[in-house]
Amino acid sequence: MNDRGNTIAGWVLAGGIVALGLSIVTGEHFMAERPEKMGYEVTGVEAEPGEGAAAAEKPFAFYMSAGDPQKGADVFKKCTACHNADKGGANALGPNLYGVVGEAVGQGAGGFAFTDALKSKGGNWTFDTLNEWLKSPKAYAPGTKMTFAGLSKPEDRANVIAYLNQQSDHPQPLPAAPAADAPAAAAPPGDAAASEAPAATPAEETPATAAETTNEAK
Repeated sequence: MNDRGNTIAGWVLAGGIVALGLSIVTGEHFMAERPEKMGYEVTGVEAEPGEGAAAAEKPFAFYMSAGDPQKGADVFKKCTACHNADKGGANALGPNLYGVVGEAVGQGAGGFAFTDALKSKGGNWTFDTLNEWLKSPKAYAPGTKMTFAGLSKPEDRANVIAYLNQQSDHPQPLPAAPAADAPAAAAPPGDAAASEAPAATPAEETPATAAETTNEAK
């Protein structure tokens, strides 16, 4: 019985050693295959707006120089519940926008009751001020009656302004496109005048207006 018991104990011990060795080898294999980050990658899903690095907008003159009145007329359909841009058109929930380009902010429109928030801005509706207004009316004039949230795309804003610019007896010329960035040419030795090229004078931006799109706009 002693010999038999020793044999059985030997087999049990040997089996344990083999099992331990297998577990070590298996563990090392899976540790080698384990990814640095757990989980799995989801592909084919676009990031929501605001995630990652946001694309920087170019100067508004870039978009305004390519403003398309016909596309702007389509975008302006979002505004027709409160506005019209017809010559001699009546005010509605928002002011009539014919000839708004170049008008004083918060003035005109045949006696439309503008809020103090807008009238206090002063100045005229230019391409730049209209861009800021259409981007976010509440940010441009806190307290405005305008409930429209704004147009997030600079292309849409430029197109609407180009459309409203044409709804006028005196349309304003669109600005020239800003010159593309280019490395300055090396000046010849001894030519101090050519060593620094003068910056291009930006085209004067004439007033253009794209009044609000929901309650107030001039």
